[in-house]
Amino acid sequence: MRPNDPDVVVIGAGCAGIAAARALIAAGKSCVVLEADSRIGGRAQTSDVLGAPFDHGATWLHQADENPLTRFLGAHIDHDTVRGRHLHLGDRFATRAEMAEYDRACDAFETAIAQAPSDPDRAVSEVAPQGGRWNETIAHWLGAQINAAELSRISLRDYVAVDLEGPNLLPREGVGALVARLAEGLPIRLDHAVTRVNWDCPRVTVEGDWGSLRAGAVVVTVSTGVLAAGGIRFKPALPTGTMEAIHGLPLGLLTKYGFRTLGADQLGMQPFHSARRLIGPDTTTSMSWIFRPFERDQIFGFVGGSRAWELAKEGAAATEAAARADFAAMFGARGAKLLGQAVITDWGTNPLFRGSYSHARPGHHESRARLSLPLGGGRLRFAGEACHSRFAGTVAGAWLSGEAAVRGLLDKRRAVTDAP
Repeated sequence: MRPNDPDVVVIGAGCAGIAAARALIAAGKSCVVLEADSRIGGRAQTSDVLGAPFDHGATWLHQADENPLTRFLGAHIDHDTVRGRHLHLGDRFATRAEMAEYDRACDAFETAIAQAPSDPDRAVSEVAPQGGRWNETIAHWLGAQINAAELSRISLRDYVAVDLEGPNLLPREGVGALVARLAEGLPIRLDHAVTRVNWDCPRVTVEGDWGSLRAGAVVVTVSTGVLAAGGIRFKPALPTGTMEAIHGLPLGLLTKYGFRTLGADQLGMQPFHSARRLIGPDTTTSMSWIFRPFERDQIFGFVGGSRAWELAKEGAAATEAAARADFAAMFGARGAKLLGQAVITDWGTNPLFRGSYSHARPGHHESRARLSLPLGGGRLRFAGEACHSRFAGTVAGAWLSGEAAVRGLLDKRRAVTDAP
C-alpha cells in the first residue's frame, strides 16, 4: 500500500458521497472523496444569487419523520401546514369549492394508482384515471412536476414503492447549505474528476487528469445520467446486468428557476403560497410557483419532464422566457412587473449531472437494488438516490444509500483490507 493511498475512494461529494465518507471515518477507515466540480453538494446547492438563500436543486426534506437528515435540521417550516394552494383556470383562480373538488379528484387518482395490480409492471399512465375536469392536470403534476418525467415513462411498481408522504420540511438555510455543513472536515478534493476506474485487481485504481489513487475499494456516487453517458470508464467493463440497471433508471429533469421580486405588490399571495395552471385544450403544460419563502423577495418555481428537456436544449434564456410567460398567464401585466433578476438551473445540460433525479422505466423497479449490489468481491459499489428503493430521487435516498454501501464494505465477509 502506497503511503497516500486510502482504504476507500469515494467518487462524488454529493449527499451519498458525504454520507459514505462520514461512515468510513466513524469506522476508523481512511478515505478520500474525489469531486469533479469546484463545489460540494452535488444536486443539493444553495447560493445567495438572489440576495438570500436559494436552493438550486434539492429543496425539501420529504417524509421528515423517517428522513435521516431531519436530525441535522435547524430553523425550518413544514410546508404541508401552509393553506395556500392556487389553481388558475384560464381566466381566474379556482374557488374554495373547486379546490375541494380538485382535492377529491387527486385522492381518487392516487388511490387508483395505489390499488392497481403491479404485476405485470407497466407505465403509471396505463392505470391512471382518464378524462374529467381535473385528471389531466393531476397527471401532469404527479408526473412531470413531481417525478420529473411523464407518467407514461414511469414504472407503476416503482412509483408506488417510492411515493413519499409528509411532513415536507423547507429549511431556512437551504438543503444545499445543510448538506455542505455535513461535509465540513471531510477529506474532499475538489476539481478532481475521475475518468477511469480499474477494478480488475486486488486493489482498485482510480484515475483522472490529476493523477491516480489506489484503494481497497471504491464507492461511486455519480448520477445514472453520467454513468449511462460513459462519463467514467470502467476496466473491466461493467457487467451487462449493471448496465441494464443504469439505463433502466434514467434521470428526469426538473428545472428550477427563481426570480427576485420588484416592488411591494404581493399579488394577494402570502409567504409559501403556491400557484399553477389547469391543463386543458389551451394549456398543454404548466409550471409551478412558490411565493416569498421566509418572506424573502423571491419567487421560485419548476418546469419538468419533456417540456423541461426541450427548454434546456434551447438554453437558459428560453426557460426564463417561458417562465415569465407562464406567470403572466396567471397574473397579467401586474405579475410581469413583479419579476426581476432571474436564475435558471442547468441540471439537464451540465455534464456532471445530466438530469435531476431518477425514475424507473416500466419493468425496472428492481434495478435500484441491482445497482446497489457489490462487484469485484466488494471492491466496487454504487450509491446515490437511484440506488434506494424507498427514498429514490431525494437527498434522503442518497444519504441512506451512501451509508448502506459502507456497511457492505465493512461487513466481515467483505472487509476493507490492505492487500497489496
